Amino acid sequence: MRGFNTRELTFAAVLAAVYAALTCTLPIPQFTGVQVRLAEALTVLPYFFPAATPGLVIGCFIANLFSPYPLDILCGTAATLLACWMTQRVSQPWLAPLPPVVCNALIVGAEIAWFEGGFTAAFWPAFAGNALTVGFGELLACYVLGSVLLVALPKIPFFRAQIPAERRKRLGLSHGAV
Repeated sequence: MRGFNTRELTFAAVLAAVYAALTCTLPIPQFTGVQVRLAEALTVLPYFFPAATPGLVIGCFIANLFSPYPLDILCGTAATLLACWMTQRVSQPWLAPLPPVVCNALIVGAEIAWFEGGFTAAFWPAFAGNALTVGFGELLACYVLGSVLLVALPKIPFFRAQIPAERRKRLGLSHGAV
């Protein structure tokens, strides 16, 4: 395990700011069972850039400080951390959006269901509904917008050059061509 260099730390910091700003300023539902966090499209970035993980986790933590669900600070951030870790390990780009969808549907869906009714008989129906709606919002953000990032970034020379050499090799990306 190697540490991050100054460029990667700066990237992580900018990514944290962008994630938090997108989540906290866009006038669309961000903290409900029916949510589409456009910032979640960024959660595909660990597929290319391992340094994206700390930035996304910190950005999610900051954004969740504004959540009406106090557990979101812990649970939502943990879902993002787990999703980023899993995204770094997928082998195909079409799989990169899947971990954020699954992690948030299950973890955030359970968190909202617990907040709505605790661990009563109402938990499982609430969990099913919230997991479905949170998962659908994640699906839109990650598979629609996130897939655009997965296709576009390696085609842009600046971003392709930022992908670590060992990652470029594993992904079959040469330094100069796509």
